[in-house]
Amino acid sequence: MEVFIISYKWLDWAQRIQAISQAGLTYSQNQFDKERYEELRGISAEILEEYTDHDMLYVKEIFAKEFGYPTPKADVRGVIFQDKKILMVREKNDDKWSLPGGFCEVGLSAKENIVKEIKEEAGFHVVPTKLLALFDMRKHGHPPQGFHYYKIFIRCEIIGGHAKPGIETKDIRFFSQNHLPELSTKRNTSSQINMMFAFLTNPNMETILD
Repeated sequence: MEVFIISYKWLDWAQRIQAISQAGLTYSQNQFDKERYEELRGISAEILEEYTDHDMLYVKEIFAKEFGYPTPKADVRGVIFQDKKILMVREKNDDKWSLPGGFCEVGLSAKENIVKEIKEEAGFHVVPTKLLALFDMRKHGHPPQGFHYYKIFIRCEIIGGHAKPGIETKDIRFFSQNHLPELSTKRNTSSQINMMFAFLTNPNMETILD
């Protein structure tokens, strides 16, 4: 299945500069070096402000919250099929559709995270059954974002509950592969959804890894 990859060299540079500055601020004991790393973080923020729709204050705020050695963030998505259709939720913040899920929280496994996210966003109690894919967001045409993310797709089966929107969602529906809604592409892309449908027709497919 073809995947369209959009390369943003400026985004790669901004993320690498941010990572270097964060590591430097974490481990450096020299005040002058820390000032230089702060300047690097500011340059990274300037790049993101110039090429995205985020303003400088927002970018600096999210960077300032990052501590410790920088690593990719993990985003988990639940894949639930019913009558050959896939479950999706409508996001409040952009009015577009995505597989239920979100950032993994410290203290929970990936399986525990997706159970929690689906209950909060869609109202269903589920059991995770298979890791379908682990993607690097940079290889899948997502819009530019300040941090580097891994996308984890886990198949789940509904065992209870009922469709109920959550704090971050406004609608819940099942969609066929040929009638997908407008997607929230920073969360999932059409090529990724199509890959998930491939597991519906071939349940024994191996997990997809970038």
